[in-house]
Amino acid sequence: MRIYLEKGLAMLALLLLLTTGATAQEGGSIVQSPVLTIDSDRMFAASAFGQRVAQDFEAQGKVLETENRRIEAELIAEEKDLTTKRATLPPERFRALADAFDAKVETIRSEQNAKTRALTQTTDTARRQFLIAARPVLEQLMQETNAAIIVERRSIFLSARAIDITDLAIERLNAQIGDGSDLPKPDQATDTQSDQE
Repeated sequence: MRIYLEKGLAMLALLLLLTTGATAQEGGSIVQSPVLTIDSDRMFAASAFGQRVAQDFEAQGKVLETENRRIEAELIAEEKDLTTKRATLPPERFRALADAFDAKVETIRSEQNAKTRALTQTTDTARRQFLIAARPVLEQLMQETNAAIIVERRSIFLSARAIDITDLAIERLNAQIGDGSDLPKPDQATDTQSDQE
């Protein structure tokens, strides 16, 4: 079903281009076309906002990795200590200590996995925040080009390069929102947008 939808969108874009044509204006101005394409992944990754998010993710990831290595070293040392005590402890006492150690390892693993998931979720949240901020910029580009639709570039089999607005969108977004550190959180942005509609 998805393949047919993507092919249908690609054919629609091609038909609209063939019937109306995309004409670049003098002096490198913005093209006039009913269909525009965009690479949303590149728009995010190459923007100042996306680069800040990537740097934050990498920095926090390194902190988490360092913490994991420290915890691992501590647990290895604790396990070795427990192993050396085995010969001097009664079996039931050793079993109790071993069970407590296993439970501790499981708790730590669960906590560290939760931190990893939270870090990934932070990136997903930032991407939603970016798309909310990008929407007015993309709507403005649609108005300026008399476009009826913006199609994801990877869904298109063939298109004229002139209708790709990715670079222009990045330029506008960098100018309007910078690295996005001053933007409201996604839930606040969504609430604000809902109030305005």
